Amino acid sequence: MQTAVVNKLVVIGAGQMGGGIALTAARMANMPVSLVDSNAGSIEKQRSLFKQLLSKDVKREKITIQQADEIIGRIRFETNLAASVEDADFVIEAIPEDLDLKADLFKKLSDNLKNADCIVATNTSSISITKLASLYKRPMNVVGMHFMNPVPVMQLVEVIKAMQTSDGVVDKVMQLAGAMGKTCIVAPDTPAFTANRLLAPYLNEAVQLLFENGWRPDNHGDGGNNNKHTHAITPDSIDQIMKLGSNVPMGPLRLADFVGLDTLLSIMKVLDKSGLGSGGKYAPSPLLSLMVDAGWLGKKTGRGFYNDYQ
Repeated sequence: MQTAVVNKLVVIGAGQMGGGIALTAARMANMPVSLVDSNAGSIEKQRSLFKQLLSKDVKREKITIQQADEIIGRIRFETNLAASVEDADFVIEAIPEDLDLKADLFKKLSDNLKNADCIVATNTSSISITKLASLYKRPMNVVGMHFMNPVPVMQLVEVIKAMQTSDGVVDKVMQLAGAMGKTCIVAPDTPAFTANRLLAPYLNEAVQLLFENGWRPDNHGDGGNNNKHTHAITPDSIDQIMKLGSNVPMGPLRLADFVGLDTLLSIMKVLDKSGLGSGGKYAPSPLLSLMVDAGWLGKKTGRGFYNDYQ
């Protein structure tokens, strides 16, 4: 394991992204991490998940029992944001993709962060880093650090420099990501950056194809796995076509479930409002909005275009 380049890392948001970032930092970068969320239930869910994942790796002989105990011992699970961030020297926010929520968080960070050199990185999928930097009292310390899902597996971190971000901050982000076993590639601060600018419309188009051909989760009650209407297009048929025809490891609708349909909808809304396209080029599919309204967000809720998630 590498020695940490950060003395105290705080990850805010105990969802699948925040949890993945915290576990990867503790495991790969050998550093103390505080995982913070105001929802105690989310914190306990991640604590349990970490233990399950590490236990599986012990059984597979990837790590020893002692190493598993050391990794979990480096993670603090906290609900008090102010106390957690006060002495931090690197913060990564991974809260939901909502500008109002993030604006409120950046105000709290401005009020509570004491370390003038603390870097504040945002894992936003699409929101302007320059806009977020303007909401923090030291905008030169704000940077985009966009991890891919699932964090422990995916190698890429998109690094997005705001207009205000100092070069030194980008250098430190590169060092931290390297210690976590990631490869950094700089992306422009344009709507959805690079990965999601290309990926999100592709996923949305697959959803729209389902919508246009009459597929609805309420007439395919198993979330798309029941192909009883053999003439109808299904999530699985689209995914198999792309896997076998384009050699991608995962089809677009399964991938959308892994990304989170609420996250995908947020990205499409940002693109749709950006002025980059015309004629509804980036308009979210009505079916995507319906799925989110139903609370069927994909893997994290157990149901999306598929419902075979444990």
